Amino acid sequence: MTLLLIPGFMADATLWDEMTDDLAPFGPLVATDLSRGEDIERLAAAILADAPERFVAVGFSMGGYVARELARIAPERVEALILIATSARGDTEELIRQRRSALKAPPRAFKGLSRPAIVSSLHPDLANDEAMIARVRDMGLRLGGEVFHRQSAMARAGDLNRLGEIVQPTLIVAADADRLRSAEEAEELHRGIKGSTLKTVPHSGHMIPLEQPKALARVMTEWLNTLS
Repeated sequence: MTLLLIPGFMADATLWDEMTDDLAPFGPLVATDLSRGEDIERLAAAILADAPERFVAVGFSMGGYVARELARIAPERVEALILIATSARGDTEELIRQRRSALKAPPRAFKGLSRPAIVSSLHPDLANDEAMIARVRDMGLRLGGEVFHRQSAMARAGDLNRLGEIVQPTLIVAADADRLRSAEEAEELHRGIKGSTLKTVPHSGHMIPLEQPKALARVMTEWLNTLS
């Protein structure tokens, strides 16, 4: 099988670096990005155009929205789904307000995600981990201000009422200390996608692939083994 790795907001392919050795035995790993498209639907279409004929869609955070859209528009090509630290809810008014505020500065002024934003995405124990904070910021800097504006302007309407359309085997992975996505949101995905499996990675904030890559890889590989 091929694993199609879809990152989240202002994250790039390096998100998966500590997991590739553990995931490689399951087949080719194809890292995508979210730099093309003005909404979830167009992002999914752009990714699908370059994707292998059949694949397991692995979506982290915003990438989980894209992974579910891929499963709906091309069910014959998506063998299974792995949804990590994500949600089916639409944007809250507060989140919309924050993103609109971020768009006031021109793209050329973008200097990476702010320290408070990065720290809020990590386990509290990592609040002063300068290497981890720099790693998250560097992903955003590589993507740049234009991508930041495009992703910040992107509306996520939510798809709670469409989860029943997903027929592929699905693994949902949550973190026990995620301050951006709640356990309730993971439960909503689990209840909405028939036959899905829900697992929780301990001692991790939102950025599970960076914070607990080995634990996440173990959860994924154990589940992938049940598909073969």
